[in-house]
Amino acid sequence: MHSSSEHSVQVAVPLSAIKGRGAASRLAHRFQSEDRRAFDDGWESLAEASGQPPPATEVMWEEARSAITTNDSPDIFFDRSLNPYRGGEHGCIYCYARPTHSYLNLSPGLDFETRIVAKRNIAELLRNELARPRYQPATLAIGTATDCYQPVERELQLTRSVLQVLAQCEHPVTLVTKSSGVERDIDLLAPMAGKRLASVFVTLTTLDAGLTRKLEPRAAAPHRRLRTIRTLAEQGIPVGVSLAPQIPFLTEDMEQVLEAAWEAGARSAFYHVLRLPWEVAPLFREWLQLHYPQRAARVMARVQDMRGGKDYDSDFATRMKGQGVWADLIAQRFRRACERLGFNRERVALDASAFRPPARNGQQALF
Repeated sequence: MHSSSEHSVQVAVPLSAIKGRGAASRLAHRFQSEDRRAFDDGWESLAEASGQPPPATEVMWEEARSAITTNDSPDIFFDRSLNPYRGGEHGCIYCYARPTHSYLNLSPGLDFETRIVAKRNIAELLRNELARPRYQPATLAIGTATDCYQPVERELQLTRSVLQVLAQCEHPVTLVTKSSGVERDIDLLAPMAGKRLASVFVTLTTLDAGLTRKLEPRAAAPHRRLRTIRTLAEQGIPVGVSLAPQIPFLTEDMEQVLEAAWEAGARSAFYHVLRLPWEVAPLFREWLQLHYPQRAARVMARVQDMRGGKDYDSDFATRMKGQGVWADLIAQRFRRACERLGFNRERVALDASAFRPPARNGQQALF
């Protein structure tokens, strides 16, 4: 009897954009021993899967152990920060915080956008840390890892609870956000700004709304962020613009962004070039192939030109601005545009001298 064996061929499922999400897959994290990928088995399971609704956002509560995170990085303008959330529902594909979800045994891809960790006790922890006898006040940066005004903040109000503590203690704070949600807390921020206790940076990567919908799918549209800048400035709150990240062959309108932000009332500005640590690199490559396949090779070649031939280099001297000819060209464009418009001529120095430690254990201070 003659027998023959047949080898089945597995065809990988083609990626497709998921409405309202930046990542197109649940990329396995770097600690995961197995990487499962869907494939077409010929039984029409793909057609069934395609009818599934987009993944919903899930909030996971956490009892945090500390509120303030300190750093001594020479390339960062603050030495302490606070983040009420882990994960980013805005879905920014370039977010350098994506790999932190790996420590939770979650994917830096879709899980980072759909499984948001909320630090339930963040305001209480902050109050206790500010009350420590040896605490020395200095500007606290909020929203530097994940956006402190992402959509779940509307209901949870963790960022607002933190601002209430800081306002009561007259502690200086600077916020970084790409959300119009910050306007809700003008009632706290404007009085603080009047005492030189508050400033806000609004992230605006590009004025191209089509690119923004792909790059930051659940973030405010560019015109809405400009309105936020204008609203904050009109309320006397020092406001700046963050042009981070700059991505070769994609965010090519730096000068126009700066002009629009200046006209809206921003008076300070900064930028970083694209950072692709750990799992962000394959996620970004995946995103490029899905949305800009004709440009993907050129974009990554230019990124590597600025990273010494690699996708990313964590060296403090170059990780924010890159290195080489193309990094220098971006720096020159930024500097010349800022000089022409008037950005960064007067740095806003927040004041920590009026800080009053909160009462400890619910007891009122004697004086």
